[in-house]
Amino acid sequence: MQNEANVVPLNKLAQGQSPTSTSGRLPVALVTVRDKVATQLRQAMQALFDNADDTLFEMADRATTNTEQSAFFEAMRDLRLKRKGIERGFLQKLFDNFASLNQYEIGKPHLDAVSFDNLSLVQNDELEEAVALDAMVGKVLNRDGVALAHLTTRLNTLVSKKVEDKNNPLGPRPLCEAFLEACCSLGVEIKVKLIILKLFDKYVLADADQLYAEANQSLVAQGVLPELKSAPARRPAERGGPARAPEGNAAGEVLQGAPAAHLDADSQAAFGALQELLVQVRSLAPRRSMPADALPISSNDLMRLLSHLQSHLPVQSIEEVDVRQHLDQLLTRVSNKSGRSRVVGQVDEDVINLVSMLFEFILDDRTLPDSLKALIGRMQIPMLKVAVLDKTFFSRGSHPARRLLNEIASAALGWAEQNDLQRDSLYQKIEQVVMRLLNDFVDDTAIFAELLEDFIAFTGDERRRSELLEQRTRDAEEGRARAEMARQDVERVLNQRLFGRTLPEVVVRLLQEAWSKVLLLTCLKHGTESAQWQEALATMDDLIWSVEPHEDAESRMRLLEMVPQLLKSLREGLSSAAFDPFSTGEFFGRLEDLHVQAFQRFKQAEEALPLDDVPLLDDPVEAPQPAQPAMVAVVEEILLVAPGEARAPEPEASLPDDDDSLRQVDELRVGSWVEIQEDAEHKLRCKLAAVIKPSGRYIFVNRTGMKVLEKTRMGLAMEFRRNAVRLLNDALLFDRALESVIGNLRRLKNA
Repeated sequence: MQNEANVVPLNKLAQGQSPTSTSGRLPVALVTVRDKVATQLRQAMQALFDNADDTLFEMADRATTNTEQSAFFEAMRDLRLKRKGIERGFLQKLFDNFASLNQYEIGKPHLDAVSFDNLSLVQNDELEEAVALDAMVGKVLNRDGVALAHLTTRLNTLVSKKVEDKNNPLGPRPLCEAFLEACCSLGVEIKVKLIILKLFDKYVLADADQLYAEANQSLVAQGVLPELKSAPARRPAERGGPARAPEGNAAGEVLQGAPAAHLDADSQAAFGALQELLVQVRSLAPRRSMPADALPISSNDLMRLLSHLQSHLPVQSIEEVDVRQHLDQLLTRVSNKSGRSRVVGQVDEDVINLVSMLFEFILDDRTLPDSLKALIGRMQIPMLKVAVLDKTFFSRGSHPARRLLNEIASAALGWAEQNDLQRDSLYQKIEQVVMRLLNDFVDDTAIFAELLEDFIAFTGDERRRSELLEQRTRDAEEGRARAEMARQDVERVLNQRLFGRTLPEVVVRLLQEAWSKVLLLTCLKHGTESAQWQEALATMDDLIWSVEPHEDAESRMRLLEMVPQLLKSLREGLSSAAFDPFSTGEFFGRLEDLHVQAFQRFKQAEEALPLDDVPLLDDPVEAPQPAQPAMVAVVEEILLVAPGEARAPEPEASLPDDDDSLRQVDELRVGSWVEIQEDAEHKLRCKLAAVIKPSGRYIFVNRTGMKVLEKTRMGLAMEFRRNAVRLLNDALLFDRALESVIGNLRRLKNA
């Protein structure tokens, strides 16, 4: 049985493929790669499951509650039973992904435009799973991105479909998604699912470099782009070891000689384009006098000088450091000691200029709060060291250092200036990241991936809490808007029936204070088009008619027939609205008096009419004469405002419909961050969480998801008109900075 488990049933898989997987024939070279990696992945999956039992047992042993312990034991049992099915499902998906490389997607439906108003809150479990997935994918791309890129390039020469890293069957995301799809039958909670994902990362993705190396070697052996040279796969002893700076006598050798292992063709082209744009900057920069025999220092020597600056400059001023000036001072000292003039090589000089311009943009960016801008500015030297080590820093958006900077800037977007910075968790976290870089980063860029993963986990927890509170805020505001619309509908029908009439005071009070609540609940539950709403209106109309003076015989018969059902409907309605029983009893007593008076008026008008049929009196002949009811004339419109509640004041000024300020308000989208100048000294940063369309109210929340501002459309337009509102750019900070630098360089070049 053990030997049998190690056999890869490739033919069986091929025969069991889905219809879509067999419609495109794969080249022989690709079939060879597919079968070879399937064998490797099968063995890796077996290692995963062999260790899953031990891991889950240890977790169960450390569990603090019986429920938690039972969950881990149940997961162990479920995993054992479904192990084979998960392995088959994972490999089947791998085969399907390979087969799809030779297929064009025909008739794929386009996605409809997404409205932020209709987005539902992502479930916490799904969010945690997505964060874990992104971290795993990012780690592989950072570590083995070049080998994967070479494999993707080779696949593009063999198949008809455009292949990218994201749809490469051996890319980290397709592999993770294939594993998650295969595990969909597991009935485990998210905590256990994340543990299984970590095992997949440890036993499958950790060997991705071996997978890519062998796949590339197999294709090279068959003549597929042999000129692409990838770095050799890491030996097991090298895993997690520090990344070293490229060796070379001069910095210029990075581009002049053979490309470094981490610098692929695309990155060279991207950095070369930036260097071409920097030509104009070099000509405008003041020329430094240097001897003709000055030697450029190597990138390793430059790294040592930058590390010296990083550790010796005062932390308080490091965000304002002039790297070029301090480097010149250090180089002068080195030159004086050695007796030979030393300078920074041209390539590294260009890197220094680029990073300097990027941080000039960052420190001038109005989107970042000033306090956090100072913290981010301290990252300039660590980022410069990364750029010297790895030129893909400028061209690869998934680079961990770039992503870390972008994540910090995104988290800082909604941050408000505070008096006590050390009590703010976000400020403390960013400060912790920055100080860790300044103290620990020498030349091992893996620290950025580690800090990125930790920071994403921190912001993920904060984001989940804020999204939950923000959703509750939206629900409350939408409920409030529905209640306001329902209240307006109730006010309208009450005023239609009561305004201008003179009725018994007890009836007016009942309709305004009690029956209005019945109408309000009915409107909220069933709407104004429902049969329940019409029945509530009919009961109100019958009540009003029953206490108005009538003298004809037809009205007497109608009242006789109406009273029992009317009283029943009133009691049921007031009971459903939880109206005070004592007040209900008092009202029915007074209503009975009103109906008695109505029947007595009929008696006086029609002496021949017997009163024995009146259901409300045991002996109508001997009944005492009730006092005349107090009457009230409804001369003011009824407004249903709860005690202590005030209507939102309408803005005093108004603007024409085509005003530019109104256009700016209408262009705001849910999720947009704005900064509002409340007064000369205070600014409020908040996010548009909801637009309540029926009432035209704009609801803003702070970084934690708590409501901090409410404006009407016109009121917000008036704020735009006085330039008190500024939209905050939530695009990725590094990308905006790089785009700005490139734009400025192009303008200089074309000037």
